[in-house]
Amino acid sequence: MGCAISGLVPKQVGDVMDDVPIVHLTDEHREIIKETWKVIQENIAKVGIIMFVGLFETHPECKDVFFLFRDVEDLERLRNNKELQTHGLRIMHFIEKSVARLNQMERLDQLILDLGKSHYRYNSPPKYYMYVGAEFIRAVQPILKDNWTPEVEEAWKVNN
Repeated sequence: MGCAISGLVPKQVGDVMDDVPIVHLTDEHREIIKETWKVIQENIAKVGIIMFVGLFETHPECKDVFFLFRDVEDLERLRNNKELQTHGLRIMHFIEKSVARLNQMERLDQLILDLGKSHYRYNSPPKYYMYVGAEFIRAVQPILKDNWTPEVEEAWKVNN
């Protein structure tokens, strides 16, 4: 994912070895993530759109992986693109599932591995996950407002 929700990153996805280091979350990180997720969850669709529009602004090459909206250049059209909205919501639901599994590492590992395998089939380079993680962080900061503290930032960025 590129953010702390995973706790640890699988070392092998398909036939490709990923060089992302394994990171273990502390109990404090897990609690911070769970608490702040409650606020983020209220704006789940908005965060998904903000995250992807930000991703395509900062890393336009990432759009090449998305055949449904890779040719949409206008950011306003992109924000209103139904396929992008659906995919953003799908990613947010993945994060929701990950947060729910923070204390069930085997289930979380399998969830992450399955996501990696499916994205491997789409030829999505592993570095894109780090980009998505960074854009997720940028999207949630204004949602959390005063609740975005150095501790919250550390918890969400453990693996970023």
